Amino acid sequence: MASNGYRNGTNKGAIKPISSSNARSSSFKSRLPPSSNHSSGSALRRTSSASFSSGAGGDGVPGRVRVAVRLRPRNAEESIADADFADCVELQPEFKRLKLRKNNWESETYEFDEVLTEFASQKRVYEVVAKPVVESVLDGYNGTVMAYGQTGTGKTFTLGQLGEEDTSARGIMVRSMEEILTNVSPGTDSVSVSYLQLYMETIHDLLDPANDNISIVEDPRTGDVSLPGATHVEIRDEQSVLELLKLGEAHRIAANTKLNTESSRSHAILMVHIKRSVIGEEASNPSETEKSSHFAKPPKPLVRKSKLVLVDLAGSERVQKSGSEGHMLEEAKSINLSLSALGKCINALAENSSHVPIRDSKLTRLLRDSFGGTARTSLIVTIGPSPRHRGETASTILFGQRAMKVENMLKIKEEFDYKSLARKLEIHMDKLIAENERQQKAFDDEVERTNLEAEKRVSEAERNFTDALEKERLKCQMEYMGSVKMLEEKMIENQRKCGCGGLTMDKCNGEGPGSSIGEDIGEVKKMLEKETHMRKEAEKEVDKLRSQLGQCTDAGAGVDAEILKLQIALEDEVLQKRKLEEEIVVLRSQMLQLTFEADQMRRCLSGGGPGNAYTGLDSPMSQVSDNGHKTPVSALFDQVGVQKVLDLLESEDANVRIHAVKVVANLAAEEANQERIVEAGGLTSLLTLLRSYEDETVRRVAAGAIANLAMNEANQELIMLQGGISLLSITASDAEDPRTLRMVAGAIANLCGNDKLQAMLRSEGGIKALLGMVRCGHPDVLSQIARGIANFAKCESRASSNGIRSGKSLLIDEGALPWIVQNATNDAAPIRRHIELALCHLAQHEVNEKDMINGGALWELVRITRDCSREDIRSLARRTLNSSPVLRAEMRRLRIEL
Repeated sequence: MASNGYRNGTNKGAIKPISSSNARSSSFKSRLPPSSNHSSGSALRRTSSASFSSGAGGDGVPGRVRVAVRLRPRNAEESIADADFADCVELQPEFKRLKLRKNNWESETYEFDEVLTEFASQKRVYEVVAKPVVESVLDGYNGTVMAYGQTGTGKTFTLGQLGEEDTSARGIMVRSMEEILTNVSPGTDSVSVSYLQLYMETIHDLLDPANDNISIVEDPRTGDVSLPGATHVEIRDEQSVLELLKLGEAHRIAANTKLNTESSRSHAILMVHIKRSVIGEEASNPSETEKSSHFAKPPKPLVRKSKLVLVDLAGSERVQKSGSEGHMLEEAKSINLSLSALGKCINALAENSSHVPIRDSKLTRLLRDSFGGTARTSLIVTIGPSPRHRGETASTILFGQRAMKVENMLKIKEEFDYKSLARKLEIHMDKLIAENERQQKAFDDEVERTNLEAEKRVSEAERNFTDALEKERLKCQMEYMGSVKMLEEKMIENQRKCGCGGLTMDKCNGEGPGSSIGEDIGEVKKMLEKETHMRKEAEKEVDKLRSQLGQCTDAGAGVDAEILKLQIALEDEVLQKRKLEEEIVVLRSQMLQLTFEADQMRRCLSGGGPGNAYTGLDSPMSQVSDNGHKTPVSALFDQVGVQKVLDLLESEDANVRIHAVKVVANLAAEEANQERIVEAGGLTSLLTLLRSYEDETVRRVAAGAIANLAMNEANQELIMLQGGISLLSITASDAEDPRTLRMVAGAIANLCGNDKLQAMLRSEGGIKALLGMVRCGHPDVLSQIARGIANFAKCESRASSNGIRSGKSLLIDEGALPWIVQNATNDAAPIRRHIELALCHLAQHEVNEKDMINGGALWELVRITRDCSREDIRSLARRTLNSSPVLRAEMRRLRIEL
């Protein structure tokens, strides 16, 4: 552009600076939001890679492609050949501009983000061009650094110089890897490298020369470009980087031309994949209830995956100047075509064109994220000073000017580190279990010690009381025996006296025997009174001993009260233990759910697909491990017991109830657990939840569990007998969430595959409910609806062939045929495949043929015989048409041939 044109603002080729401060900035580094803003938020962050034509939408940060120009010093040949001519380029680095001379009087002025003279060091080139991009990559953004220019202007020197002898000469590739390895943590982060070349529109692996035809794979959902066939090498230190780059350079194709003795004949691409672990924060402050709950979520570990792409483009050249012939001429044509395709894409982006030709070359497909995508891009254009190559220099400068108009939307790609979170939850659970066991052991020891002490005290009191009572009894018994003996002796003595001397005394004294007997009686009375007194004293002593026994009994009652207190405390501990066990069950379910989600995510990313349609709950569990061991859910099932898990469905805590129904749903995904769940009343509990709870999560997971149980034929009849189809129909009419409708549709689709239940399905509104969910329009829901229709049509076809039923299809009576015909060419493969099967099965019964002809199904059957991607379905459609006289006649009338 002419300088006058630039000053007047009439030239469209220039990029005017946004502000004076931006024009004088010495760094490419643009302002990015703090990383903390990206680490918080939703449960799982996925950023889709934009294509060349992506706009400034979404959550990205705008970032223009930054362009620097570097002038190569004159070489020996130019010093001799151009000795009498001035350089065609004049640099003004302080103003970040250069002048391209037309002649001695006229020149064109261009502005860039950075202008590097021929004296600029490799370190300065790295700091102003690549360092900001590398820092962004370490923060989680994708980044690209690319060198463009004519052959022999120093692109490979700028990017790929190894500098083994002189470290100051190291290029951007080596310096970028040094900074990445310095800033990553070996314990938690990982860095892997792939080194490729694009030669003659074929991608070669520079680290494995035998791998010479690598295909490009594009994710249809996100648009991400990947090379699964390339070699990925884990990088640990700087020495391994140098060895890999040296190995790649040895395999890179180069040739001797008139412009460069070692001209690169391919585009070299170094891809660096970085995975870093960070800790995310919750998006909102937890409530007081959540703070006090045992189920408060821990900080979420996140993984940031970023990619740095370093591209050393092959040099553009003119054949008459390079002298290329034969095979080298074909190489030059391929290089110029790919660079031309890149230029067309940049022109289209710079002019906001509605069409960007990214598929014209593999180079543009590989760089779709670098221009107009989500990567932060820096471009360094290299030029030479010789006036002989002024045309090539002008073309290179204009390429850089157009690239400066391209806007990217920078995005961070984050996802949860499920393994780390599961590991932390497992450690936390182990600590809780160990602490609970320690407290339980201490409590048991204390109870045992108290019981032993109480038993010892009671035993001692009983022994003392027994000894005292025995001594008193013996004492009383001895006194009593002594008194009786004295009375017997006196009685014997009185009898002897009365028998021997009674008459003599009467005669001598003149007295009768009555006076002596009266005295004896009086003496006996005194003795009896004395004995009575002694007995009363003994009774008093016994009463005293009894009072002492009462005191001992009171002491024993005190011990019993203490034991009662201990029993109450023991019951409180048992209650607390039961609560802890419930918390442990929930924590285990959380851990196992997160572990499976990580496995499910890994299978999806590796191309495994979404998996079973009915185990797709919020946190589904895998069914059987590869080595035959029980899954984590089955292990939890055996440890806790099905009844305890089902009891948690009635918990008053909403979080416990939600986790419990998820565990039951995941257990139901395994056929080995289904019989035990049904026998323990699990099916009834799930139907009760579906009937009574308005919580969307509970309804969705309960419907998914019923869908899992409905995969078993025996359970299907139980579901129907307990009114399950009516509840599923009500849920289908009330729910709006696509995930809930997907579970309900999956359950009904399973029931549709049972020959015995077709009439009941229609009478209880199952077919209407299945067709009513079409209103959702979500592909997953439509896929389950199509599967249910295919199952139903297959059962009808089988029953008609066996002579069990006659009459028109119930699906046609319910008005399903227009929707079937409309979706026979649906873009989603699962929907289209099931619809095609349903059409084939409906056409096998002659009663349906007239309706199918009137409804346009015949044309779809003919199309299936020609365009269906599956051979078995094409064969089935062909057999169906050939076996039906009515359909063959209609085809002859319409002049249709298979």
